[in-house]
Amino acid sequence: MKRHARIICILLLAALIGALPGLAQDESNTLIMARAADATGLDPHTQTAFASFRLLELIYEPLVTLDADLNVVPALAESWEFNDDATQLTLNLRDGVTFHDGSEFDSGDVKATFERILDEATAAASRANFLTIESIDTPDPLTVVFNLSQADVPLLSALASVNASIASSEAIESGAIATEANGTGPFILDEWVPEEQTTLSANENWWGEGPFVDGIEVRIIPDETSILAALRAGTIDFALLNDPLVATLLVDDPDIILNRAPALAYNVLQLNGRREPLDILEVRQAISCAIDRQEVIDTAALGEGEVTGPLTPPAFQIPTDELFCYQKDLDMARSLLEQAGMADGFTLNVIAANAEPPTALATAQNIQAQLAEIGITVEIESLELSVYVDRWLAADFDAAVAQNGGRPDPYTMYARYWTETGNLNTVAGYIDDTLDDLMAQGRAETDPEARYEIFAEFQRYITEMAPWVWLYVSPEYTAQQPYVTGFVPNPTDSLYSLAQVQLER
Repeated sequence: MKRHARIICILLLAALIGALPGLAQDESNTLIMARAADATGLDPHTQTAFASFRLLELIYEPLVTLDADLNVVPALAESWEFNDDATQLTLNLRDGVTFHDGSEFDSGDVKATFERILDEATAAASRANFLTIESIDTPDPLTVVFNLSQADVPLLSALASVNASIASSEAIESGAIATEANGTGPFILDEWVPEEQTTLSANENWWGEGPFVDGIEVRIIPDETSILAALRAGTIDFALLNDPLVATLLVDDPDIILNRAPALAYNVLQLNGRREPLDILEVRQAISCAIDRQEVIDTAALGEGEVTGPLTPPAFQIPTDELFCYQKDLDMARSLLEQAGMADGFTLNVIAANAEPPTALATAQNIQAQLAEIGITVEIESLELSVYVDRWLAADFDAAVAQNGGRPDPYTMYARYWTETGNLNTVAGYIDDTLDDLMAQGRAETDPEARYEIFAEFQRYITEMAPWVWLYVSPEYTAQQPYVTGFVPNPTDSLYSLAQVQLER
């Protein structure tokens, strides 16, 4: 009933705002974009929030990027080549590229960037993906050579990340990268007023074709029902939507285009195996057995999603019936708790962000109801996104409802969590020798079929150890006015293609 009441309220609000006079969009060539969550910082190497990525990817660029089919394609590197045993990667850089401050981009900036990422003091989010880099050669301004300690097939796809964006060596040396955005990307940051508005102008010196708009004005509107109303009123051109309860109201709307893209990002209940009683295998397994994942989707996401295992890239997925306890089994859950000496249950604190994704709190509430059936009392902490991120990075939780980013390659997707040297293995809350070994095998293996089998075993093993309870993937949504053309939805939720957008009013 609550869900139906909420939908009715959304419709009424949209109709009311849409009927107000004086809200028509002007005829400027600036794209007006709305979203519910704002960036939490400007350092591309340390940010972990999706909201930060969606801003920084318009300002900074990596060496390579991913197209809509998840193929690696050129960005700041025009071409690349591994040596025969995949222990050396040579990249040929794009000529004539400049940073927004006018300084020239060259191989020295690439070297400075990856030395910063590899420096433990930086606390770079993607450091674990680049630990095979032993040295970096720059034989000329347009050539970079990564010399590796071992074969590292996933390295190339690891480069296609906001967290691997290239910064100027001057900004790194001065420390300005932490507070000032100076990239090579299609848009220049003019002003950032946190939780209110961001203004970007077109980079007229960008190496690519575009941008075709004069700039982008990003408005932070925390309530997505208000974003929907603004779309229908014509006061915004483009919107990011995360709440399926809102997005699905546009399915049959003839005046607004709703874009859906299959997602690599996954929704998960992270269990902190370093805390009692979650350090007991049978307790974690009991939680996994007690949760009906489809019920979570139906309740929290209006059925907009699919149950997922640990790996979301299509090339590495295995049937969920091969995974431990993927069908709800309360008898097994109770038996496991009894084996753990926890037959009377316990209290579990769960943190959830109130903005990213919008379904987080509803997911937590459904899990709360389901775990109550086996005597586990869930206490939910709903946190502002910035507070949630700080708590999450510090592993300051018993359990966390999270939406984590996916990658096309399993190693780059999980190296930071499930390796002994992973920079987020504390956040993961669990590691063992088998996981670390499987990840190492998958990194070094060059045969595609053998890699598939390694990561199939990885999925079967990690779901049995149950450090996390993987739940579901939902579509990535954006919405736009019919006169907005050229945007290409991406499974990574990237907005990089806004550089090709035109306003054909």
